[in-house]
Amino acid sequence: MPKIFRAIGAMTGTSMDGIDLAFLETDGRQMLKFGPAASYPFSDADRALLRGAVDAAKYLVKRDDRPGVLAEAEALITKRHIEAIRDFLTRESIDPAAVDVIGFHGQTVLHRPDRGLTVQLGDGAFLARTVGIDVAYDLRAADMAGGGQGAPLVPVFHRALAEASGAILPLLFVNIGGVANITYVAPDADPIACDAGPGNALLDDLMLARTGAAMDADGACALSGKVDEAALAALTSHCYFSQKPPKSLDRNAFSPEAVSGLATADAAATLAAFTACGILAHLRFLPGAPRMIVLCGGGARNPAIVQALAERAPCPVRRAEDFGWDSQAIEAQAFAFLGVRSVKGLPLTFPTTTGVSEPMTGGALAWAG
Repeated sequence: MPKIFRAIGAMTGTSMDGIDLAFLETDGRQMLKFGPAASYPFSDADRALLRGAVDAAKYLVKRDDRPGVLAEAEALITKRHIEAIRDFLTRESIDPAAVDVIGFHGQTVLHRPDRGLTVQLGDGAFLARTVGIDVAYDLRAADMAGGGQGAPLVPVFHRALAEASGAILPLLFVNIGGVANITYVAPDADPIACDAGPGNALLDDLMLARTGAAMDADGACALSGKVDEAALAALTSHCYFSQKPPKSLDRNAFSPEAVSGLATADAAATLAAFTACGILAHLRFLPGAPRMIVLCGGGARNPAIVQALAERAPCPVRRAEDFGWDSQAIEAQAFAFLGVRSVKGLPLTFPTTTGVSEPMTGGALAWAG
């Protein structure tokens, strides 16, 4: 019988909302037993530092370099994860000795597959020593070294979710974080996936610049505005949407210039529609029409984005909660799952998800001792 691992997934990704943690028992294949999950928001000061790190990362040529603010941001990310994991273990009465591995994503500050360069901040070795649990981290690098895009990583977990649930296939998972990504799950096939557009990034940046808020809470601003069709057409004319998968994106791949002259509410409505249109533009690249779209990630909690998708999609749109899943926790659960697969040497990525030459495992393992 396959060994069952008890794992914690720690996810920040490209968004700057905070840290999501989730406990999962799994064999790294199809056995999934969900435990508690929690979110730990970043402070405004944390986000300001991380935005500075994203700006500084544009000039990196080596993925391990940490000049200036990048070193400060990495120390912050590691510290915040230590604080969050310790609180999570205490709050949920989880004995650290009972956890086999932490799947640690880190904070993405640069993702440039065209340059073979991806940078996630976070000291996995220090995290392991400090919390006393082995840590699997740096999960994208091997895929990129094998010729892949290094993203998205979650499709293998989406496939496990769909197969374990008995959902009607084919199914399209849409995960909306700072960047949106899609996973097409069909019977008896490797998942097909790619990054599909800006996710929450442009909308979050707009709200910060115009209002000082970190995000459009509950989609209120976007829902009060009107989509500017000319600006939306300009946004969706980006060459990325005509490129066939596999492909992936940096958080700052798209310019908000098209909405710069709009009122804030109209700009927000247009950017929410852009997120939806970017996702749906990729349906033409799939081998068949999905029976349903399932939303997860932070964007699944934004009614403006959900509404924009539902109005434009050719099939029903549902949130992960409709299947008994936690949309906020899915990515953290995915990284717990990926951490276990990394430890077991199982593939994390596939030619159909990242363009890697063959199914590829990956990750570095830091021992707690």
